[in-house]
Amino acid sequence: MKQTSVTLARFKFIILSLLGIYLFLIPISDTNSEGKKETSLPVAYLANRALDLIGDQAGLIIMLIISFSAIMTVIYSTLFSTSTKRSITNELFNVNWIWAVIRCLGAVFAICVYFNVGPGFILNENTGLMVYKDLLPTLLTVFFFAGLFLPLLMDFGLLEFLGPMFAPIMRPVFKLPGRSTVDNLASFIGDGTVGVMITSSQYEQGFYTRREATVIATTFSVVSITFAIVIAQTIGLMDYFFQFYLSVIIACIVAAFIMPRIWPLKQIPDQYSNGSTEQLNEKIPDTHNPVSWGFEKATEKAIESPGFKQFFINGVKTVLDMWLAVLPVVMTIGTLATIVAEYTPTFSILGTPFVPLLELMQIPYAKEASETLLIGFADMFLPSLLISDVPSDMTRFIIGALSISQLIYLSEVGGVILGSKIPVSLGKLFMIYLIRTVITLPVIVILAHIFF
Repeated sequence: MKQTSVTLARFKFIILSLLGIYLFLIPISDTNSEGKKETSLPVAYLANRALDLIGDQAGLIIMLIISFSAIMTVIYSTLFSTSTKRSITNELFNVNWIWAVIRCLGAVFAICVYFNVGPGFILNENTGLMVYKDLLPTLLTVFFFAGLFLPLLMDFGLLEFLGPMFAPIMRPVFKLPGRSTVDNLASFIGDGTVGVMITSSQYEQGFYTRREATVIATTFSVVSITFAIVIAQTIGLMDYFFQFYLSVIIACIVAAFIMPRIWPLKQIPDQYSNGSTEQLNEKIPDTHNPVSWGFEKATEKAIESPGFKQFFINGVKTVLDMWLAVLPVVMTIGTLATIVAEYTPTFSILGTPFVPLLELMQIPYAKEASETLLIGFADMFLPSLLISDVPSDMTRFIIGALSISQLIYLSEVGGVILGSKIPVSLGKLFMIYLIRTVITLPVIVILAHIFF
């Protein structure tokens, strides 16, 4: 290998990885639509400015994308269902009948909401209208910029550089490879959906096993600090925000330590997307230390990295995949879940067995709290909205912190996981959500009793 190419590769690794770190991991000050200062990330800032630019046209764009996805899926899943041709369109639209139905339902819901026609349970501001107008426009622009710039984190050596340094921590503590540190940081500091995008791509490329990808997506895809602020404002506890977010972090770390060691995550096979079960070698040669070995592996990755044209093509592929495969799933699953939450007592009934436990934990208004424990599976904001009128600060603190720590809500992160390449079912997602609730609830309650 020519020295010039090695030097150029190192330059690409350092400069482009630093740019990726800045875009996805460095908090900046932003001004929201109401003129208030808030903490954001550069990629989120770009997404917000793009959303401001397209304005009311976002709804039309989303309806067209979801409808196009449904039409192409019907065509490819019927006329070309036996095709094995490796093309972007075949991989995007040639799916099994379950995903075809989900995409078609998403199109029906989107058309109903956009044209304001159809049954009220879809057009309700707490169901389909909320998913379509409050969530999908944000995902539309976040997916665009995150998808376009994700290769900066993945294709130029950053993961290879950090892997050897963090493997001694990530493997024994969380049962994960060292390279997953970037995913976890992107989720914790930035946005859970971005973390899912990284994880899905890494699984597809053969860097994570099925178990590792599922653990990362369902354990570290925490909502951003911005969403946590919104929750704290909703329950009227901004004065306790430090204690509030500290409780979320501690509860999530405890869950991240326990969850990979128990069912169902423990039972998921350690199998890569190509069928291999041989674990990637993270051993550091005796001639290197973690930093020097990471730098060498990063240089090798940068040498193989794509040029500008391929970088752009890879980014566009990721954007199309998220727009055409994930947006319809979020629309369908999010709408159905919020309909169940809004119009049926399902989640209240499911929460009833928790009343004695909450009373044993000495939580005020245990019955009201129990009705919110599982409704967050539909949407993260629902528990806080339902508990906001309860007079007890402690109860509102516990439910607000728990709603963030439960992590898997179908109107966003859960829907994105189901729409991604990570092979995890809806039923398994609910079981993981339920177990997370059981693990994180006592942690948050103990901290709440200390703070209050």
